[in-house]
Order: sequence, then C-alpha cells, then structure tokens
Amino acid sequence: MYTPSHFDETRPEPLQQLLHEHPLGLLITHGPQGLDANPVPFLYDAQPGGAGVLTAHVARANPVWKEAADAEVLVAFQGPQAYISPNWYPSKAENGKAVPTWNYVVVQARGKLVVRDDVAWLRRLVTRLTQRHEATQAVPWQVSDAPADYLEAMLRGIVGIEIPLTSLRGKWKMSQNHTAANREGVARGLRTQGAEASAVADWVEKAAAPR
Repeated sequence: MYTPSHFDETRPEPLQQLLHEHPLGLLITHGPQGLDANPVPFLYDAQPGGAGVLTAHVARANPVWKEAADAEVLVAFQGPQAYISPNWYPSKAENGKAVPTWNYVVVQARGKLVVRDDVAWLRRLVTRLTQRHEATQAVPWQVSDAPADYLEAMLRGIVGIEIPLTSLRGKWKMSQNHTAANREGVARGLRTQGAEASAVADWVEKAAAPR
C-alpha cells in the first residue's frame, strides 16, 4: 500500500479502534483461480508484543478456507471515506491551485490463515460475535435462543479461520498535507454532505491534532 509519511498510521490504539468499529474486512487471497476477495466480519484480539489475531468463520461451501489454508493473506478494513471538493479550500480563492481528492481511512492486516474446523471452537466464536454485535440491542439475541438441533446444523455449515497477524498498518488520508485553514474548510464542507461525510469531518479534525 502506497503510504506517504504524513498519512502513515502505526500506533496500535487507533488501528485497533478502527478494527473494532469497522469489523467487516475484505479477505484477499490468491488461489487456483487467481485473486479472490471475500467480505468477512472479523473479531480482533490484541496481543502484547505482537500485531494481534483475527478470527472469523466462512460458509463451508466457500472454497476460500481450503484454498487459502496455511497461506499468506491480506485483510483490508475500510473506515469513513468521502469525496473532497477543491471549492472547500480557502487557498483556491487565492491562487486557484486546487484539485479534487478523496479522504479515507484504511487498515491492512497480513498473516497466515489457519483453519479451525472444530465445533467447540466455532461455538465459542459465534458466541463472542453475538455478544459483540447484539450488545446495542434492547433485548440482545443469544446463541442459546436457537433450538439446539438447529444450532448444531448451522455450526456444521461453517468453518472457522484464524489469522495470527504479522503486520497491521493504517493509512489515514485526512487532509494532513494541507494548511490548517484548508483543513477547516474541508471539515465545514463535509458537514453539508450527509452522515458519512460528517464522520470524515471528525476524522479530518482528529488527524490534524498533534500526536
């Protein structure tokens, strides 16, 4: 991933926060038919002294777990993103030197994919996934809500994957290469464009803050 130094993000805390807030990763593999990409919701676990571990499950019918077993894979996580109009830069009115661009946040995780074809392991995983994503519901659904025989059938239809990470790298392209006045103009413009663009405005303001 091409990453100029002013967009490079290596601090563990913001990288981990993005994985927590945007857990749907694009699992990119290279199999017999060439490159493949599968959207998969992941759980991320930090590890002292390491890049952490990603865990997930895929349908047993999906060949990716066979084709990518024990192979190096890439998982891309996309955060907020939005188009940036040059009209938002105060500097444009001064010299006209401005062009459109796109702001975005992305994290790339790399590691070797390990297959976990084990019902007990899968039950623990789906329980954790359920607890994580049902936490905001008024009455959270629980794995135990499903009939036991139905649940067993569902578990037999999936396969677990685990990716001990060798690297976790982020690119925060949020107008850091512009003046404070231009960044303020970008944030103001974004807040007129809807919810996701407003979220990008928050990131522009955070990225401009001293580390």
